[in-house]
Amino acid sequence: MNSIDLQDLYGKSNHEIAAELGARFRAYRVALRLTRKEVAEKAGISIITIARFESGQSSAISLPYYIALLRTIGHLERILDSIPDLPDSLYRKSRTMQRVRRKKDEE
Repeated sequence: MNSIDLQDLYGKSNHEIAAELGARFRAYRVALRLTRKEVAEKAGISIITIARFESGQSSAISLPYYIALLRTIGHLERILDSIPDLPDSLYRKSRTMQRVRRKKDEE
C-alpha cells in the first residue's frame, strides 16, 4: 500500500487523500478479516458505499459515514487527531484579536 509522505500531503488533491484513506481502510478491514457485508451491517452503510470508498471511486464520503467506518475497525479515537485541541498560545492569540467590520460602502 502506498503511503502519503507528510511533506507531500499538501501537494495532494482532496480526491487523492480520500483514495489513500479508502485504501488504508480496506487494508484494516482485510487484516481484521471483516467482509464488506459485516462492516456495512455494523456501520449502517451500504456495501456499495464501502466498495466505492475503498476503491477511491468516492471521494465524497460523509463525515458520519467516515466516523462509523473508523468505529468498525476500532480506531474511532483517531478522529480527534484530525482537529487537535487548540494550543493555549493560539487560544490566547485568537481571544486578543478583534474582528474588523467592513463598512457597507466598502463591499
